[in-house]
Amino acid sequence: GLARACLGAKMAAPSDVIIGWCIFAVLLLAILAFCWVYVRKYQSRQESEVISTITAICALAIALVTSALLPVDIFLVSFMKNQNGTYKEWAENNDTRLSIENTVLYGYYTLYSIILFCVFLWIPFVYFYYEEKDEDDGNSCSQVKSALKYTFGFMVVCSGLLLIGAFVPLDIPSNKNTTEWEKVKLLFQEFGSSHGLTALSFSISSLTLIGMVAAIIYTAYGMSALPLNLIKGTKNATYERLENTEDIEEVEQHIERIKSKCKDGRPLPSRDRRTLYQLEEKLRILRRRDRHLDSFEKSCWTKLCGVMRPLKIIWGIFFILVALLFTVSLFLSNLDKALHSAGIRSGFIIFGTNLTNPLNMILPVLQTVFPLDCVLITVIIIYFIFTSMAGIRNMGIWFFWIRLYKIRRGRTRPQALLFLCMILLLIVLHTNYMIYSLAPQYVMYGSQKYVIQSNETLVYAHLGNSTTSVPKVCDAVAPEEQCTITRTYLFLHKFWFFSAAYYFGNWAFIVIFLIGLIVSCCKGKKSVIEGEVEEDDSDMSDEELPYV
Repeated sequence: GLARACLGAKMAAPSDVIIGWCIFAVLLLAILAFCWVYVRKYQSRQESEVISTITAICALAIALVTSALLPVDIFLVSFMKNQNGTYKEWAENNDTRLSIENTVLYGYYTLYSIILFCVFLWIPFVYFYYEEKDEDDGNSCSQVKSALKYTFGFMVVCSGLLLIGAFVPLDIPSNKNTTEWEKVKLLFQEFGSSHGLTALSFSISSLTLIGMVAAIIYTAYGMSALPLNLIKGTKNATYERLENTEDIEEVEQHIERIKSKCKDGRPLPSRDRRTLYQLEEKLRILRRRDRHLDSFEKSCWTKLCGVMRPLKIIWGIFFILVALLFTVSLFLSNLDKALHSAGIRSGFIIFGTNLTNPLNMILPVLQTVFPLDCVLITVIIIYFIFTSMAGIRNMGIWFFWIRLYKIRRGRTRPQALLFLCMILLLIVLHTNYMIYSLAPQYVMYGSQKYVIQSNETLVYAHLGNSTTSVPKVCDAVAPEEQCTITRTYLFLHKFWFFSAAYYFGNWAFIVIFLIGLIVSCCKGKKSVIEGEVEEDDSDMSDEELPYV
């Protein structure tokens, strides 16, 4: 089926469709290269494991590939039509259009199924395997058994979501004469006729809901922290090392004063022993900071950062302007839904755009000049991903008030990398809805137009009426046969209660962004070795300094 659909699409549109999938192929190669560099940059050099590294790279790549399918989906439905609202010659056949739509749909089926496999089976198994490895001394069988035991719980949750999505939303006949067996047969018939779309959509929507929470926590904060950190920069390495040297001398003097109390052989009081231990630990950390500062000060990276400082400020200003543009667009979109939607029971769906949204106006205009719209939508996705990474890196990975892991360059444990990639996987799922919220008309129909008949009165030689064809931008009230809806939209709005949750999540996202903006403005400059030296690090971790 997939091969036949792809073949039909290529025969029908040898240029437009192939261009769309070529863009996807180029993005795929770029994604794989980026994932490898990113994971290798942050993974611990001492605790790196082949399986966890491959898992992290693949999971991150799958997340990014799924987001890359969105611009391809919009591109294909848009290029089926001309600017005058008529279908192009190769897209006039309904079977041809259906084959192209099915190609994208099968792409979503495949990627979403892989995401379910990663979230509920692959990543949990690898994570718990290494958790058990830390506790057991090389007993592989015991590690595998324990990992499978915990992973089974995730599989049960996944099965439950698929069953709920497959059966609960379906309409069961209310006829009293219908037997229970006939009802069960109808369930399976309906499930088969939809090709599992409902079940898969419910499961993915559930994960997207978790991704929404992660986006509210990490992405919203990252959108404010990343640009402001670029603008403010870091402390001067030389000045910071001078301060650190003064702190070392002060602590050494304090230690000497305490040790002088027991020169005559008398034991130190318990209070002084506790103070001495604390001071020695502080001295150890200060000396480690001195080694890192010395390494950073002598590195070529320091000189490069100094040269790139003006560029960082420009990027920071650009990113904060983009963040404000996103926030304003999201606010107007949510306000439009609050004022003109059909209500909470419809998932706050609106028919047409009543309040002008900057991004919703820009994207259809850019689509007339290929491939500017694809570039912009890709930049938006990359921006969300980078700000999410910045938020996770700055905050670490938390479970309520408990900090589980820290994300540090060259120091991140395998379990933390797996957690990081799973969070990014969930955030990317929510990114599709975020982009829909920013530009609903564009995500739903692209730049499609449809033809309507308009009566005009002739005022020249012959008086009378004339019927002319006028192109109109596709919207929710357009005839179904004249406007093709993207496959992305079908997954986004399968269940009204998820759409309603996303709507309220957008308001929370705006609030957290504004709070993060205030907090980031009030914070001072970061250290040049921020996060490189922690109390729980060992001196062995300095064997490979990150700036050497």
